Amino acid sequence: MSITNRLTELGVILPDAPAPAANYVPFMQVGNIVYVSGQISNGPDGLITGKLGADMSVEEGAGAAKTCAISLLAQLKAACGGDIERLVRVVKLTGFVNSTQEFTDQPKVINGCSDFLVEALGDKGRHARSAVSAPSLPLGVAVEIEGIFEIA
Repeated sequence: MSITNRLTELGVILPDAPAPAANYVPFMQVGNIVYVSGQISNGPDGLITGKLGADMSVEEGAGAAKTCAISLLAQLKAACGGDIERLVRVVKLTGFVNSTQEFTDQPKVINGCSDFLVEALGDKGRHARSAVSAPSLPLGVAVEIEGIFEIA
């Protein structure tokens, strides 16, 4: 099944790739590798803000991470000239979780992104990963995730 068909089956329509908020590019291609800049948790109703361990549950954080996954795929689609089917595999994700010092479930939060990518992409979505805590993130968002992808 194509990536586009699978996303449609999951009820996901990739939005236009978000524009960068500062002096950087949203993605950089080097050979067949695409590096996608950090995508912040942003859903249909706007930014998803909060701090895990204070005012957000792990489940809410995982939902925020899923929105990052959708933005990562939107950026990748833009990097591929609109052809998401060029994706060979997700190589690596680095996830940042806005969390309290005591919070230790960062991997469970970033699972929201990882689980969605595997559900949407099958084996192409399996990847290496880091999940780390941050005392704050841009605009107060709950999650930011950057990705490395291989394309054809």
